[in-house]
Amino acid sequence: MAKSVPVHCPTCHREHSFTPPTFPCACGNPLTLPVPPDATPELLAHRTWRDSWVAVRCPSCDRQGQWPRPELGCSCGTVVLLPVLPPRDAAQTPHQEVKEAKEVKGAKSPEEAAPEAPSDTAPRPRAISKPPFRPVAIRTERDAVMSAERYLRWLGFPDVRRPGNCPAPAASGVDLCATGVVARVDPTTLPTTLRDIECLWLYGLLDSATSVCFSLAGYARDARCRADDLRLPLFVMDLTGTPQALNEWADELVRRGRR
Repeated sequence: MAKSVPVHCPTCHREHSFTPPTFPCACGNPLTLPVPPDATPELLAHRTWRDSWVAVRCPSCDRQGQWPRPELGCSCGTVVLLPVLPPRDAAQTPHQEVKEAKEVKGAKSPEEAAPEAPSDTAPRPRAISKPPFRPVAIRTERDAVMSAERYLRWLGFPDVRRPGNCPAPAASGVDLCATGVVARVDPTTLPTTLRDIECLWLYGLLDSATSVCFSLAGYARDARCRADDLRLPLFVMDLTGTPQALNEWADELVRRGRR
């Protein structure tokens, strides 16, 4: 899983832990966007198609491709773009550097130089971890709903259904539902409103389910405060399709998944 990097919001100076997204390269290997640990975020004032994509070279096959530029939404409502190392700097990974040094100087890698464990020592069992979330790059409204659906399945809700298979009426604002959860996905370029949050919460209350909201443009300030009062999990999504928890109730949902 990709290593998180600290990111400071330029507006409220709050520090966030951001995990760079990972995409499947055409060669079949995972490609993690190389966001530097000392990244200086760029305030997103106006979204353009050109600024939403970056060129990154795959360290496995050396193929350069265009990928969605990482974004981060802060709880204060600010959305920032994160820099990515250029292809020349990102092409060589530490693993490749060790390999080249070994070929040139005959040096051993850290794994080879480490002493072997005694033969009478029993091997430790490997911990079973959840596979990393694989997002869907958002280019259309349907992509946003698909990414949220995939994320809920990753959290532990395997029976996620689309509106056509949900009992929710069309006016309820519910885009996805599963056992114990209903979700709204707002792919518009305007912040999600207070009315949207309250309507979603009311339907979740009637259905005895946890209401969850995903938004591409963030939330209005009163909507954000109301969601905190209602203990409604809020997520923001960037064009990579990776949801980021925006409040403590979203963090709790990520930790526990479905009870």
